[in-house]
Amino acid sequence: MSTSEIAELRRTIGQLRQCVGALRSRYGDASAVRRLANDVERLDIDTADLDGVPLAVPAQAKAAERVPVPDTPYDPALWHGADDEGVGGYKRDQR
Repeated sequence: MSTSEIAELRRTIGQLRQCVGALRSRYGDASAVRRLANDVERLDIDTADLDGVPLAVPAQAKAAERVPVPDTPYDPALWHGADDEGVGGYKRDQR
């Protein structure tokens, strides 16, 4: 992340922390409020971790490899015993 992205993320986490504080004032020490507070702390910790990580350099995209697909029909033995998808086994014996 760039410096401006990190700064924006920190600002947003600060706003989120204020919102969770307001929720704590309204709902007290409810388990949902504790989880939200924990999530905000986790975001803050992860942001600090990202701040120290060097930026990843995107890998060069490989040229698309072409795979020839023949126009000839497939061998029917390839599909022996397979069900048509969505039909639900219409070829099976009904007992």
